[in-house]
Amino acid sequence: MHTVAVLSLKGGVGKTTVALGIASAALRRGTRTLVADLDPQGNATTSLDPPYTDATLADVLETPARPVLERAIAPSVWSDEVDVLVGAEELEQLNEPDSDGRRLENLSRALDELHSHPLREEPYELVVIDCPPSLGRLTKSALVAADSALIVTEPTMYAVAGAQRALEAIERIREESNPGLRPIGVLVNKLRVRSYEHQFRVAELRENFGSLVMPTAIPDRLAVQQAQGACSPIHEWHSPGAQEIALTFNMVLAKILRSNRAGRHRVRGEEEDLPETTAGTPAIVADAEVSENAG
Repeated sequence: MHTVAVLSLKGGVGKTTVALGIASAALRRGTRTLVADLDPQGNATTSLDPPYTDATLADVLETPARPVLERAIAPSVWSDEVDVLVGAEELEQLNEPDSDGRRLENLSRALDELHSHPLREEPYELVVIDCPPSLGRLTKSALVAADSALIVTEPTMYAVAGAQRALEAIERIREESNPGLRPIGVLVNKLRVRSYEHQFRVAELRENFGSLVMPTAIPDRLAVQQAQGACSPIHEWHSPGAQEIALTFNMVLAKILRSNRAGRHRVRGEEEDLPETTAGTPAIVADAEVSENAG
């Protein structure tokens, strides 16, 4: 089982969009996935639309026991192959800036329990944690539990600074609590390729982060909001903009599954030869033939 934390220390960059896009790519690939909604806003839970649960991730963080886990996990409306560890507004009450090490490990304990004793016959192969845009207990708990971390940013000045803080937080948790944690990369979201400002910020990102910046970006497309509003995986939203984005998420997932550390459970099929590039995927500096507002 491989656990990836999706984070940004600046709000509004589309972090939940990326977490859901990875889950959508995993569903298309047949990878059994759990989305853990650690953001008190609960947007991932809303888009995945699970049935009502008696418990939430807030309860799991307080008591990471199997009975609580069983009550906090539900199938998504997408498919039985994508489950949700349900988020709630109550998570905000647990997001204190300083927390003792044992409390930070509760999410890791819960995921270890899911690996050792799966809820169903088929264990989870991938866990995607949608983090809040702050560095309190919640994000730190995700980084302690994760095998890898993906930083999401926009091509704007303040988002670039947030990406730097996120990378520093990953390094700090790696040194203090989770030596196996590694950054997967920095993914640029909401890119408008005809914007000089966006291209300038992408160049700035490459100067600051080098090869960590992913060679493809998520273009700014209306299809993202449309698919999320319809509680649909982006891979099943049939429009040119959606398919363009879906190809990029396929590449992001491939990089996650190729990561050096497979985590608590080796992902099935990880050894497959997954291509570095996919025909039609938007390059980060390429001009787009599709209109910026294409559905």
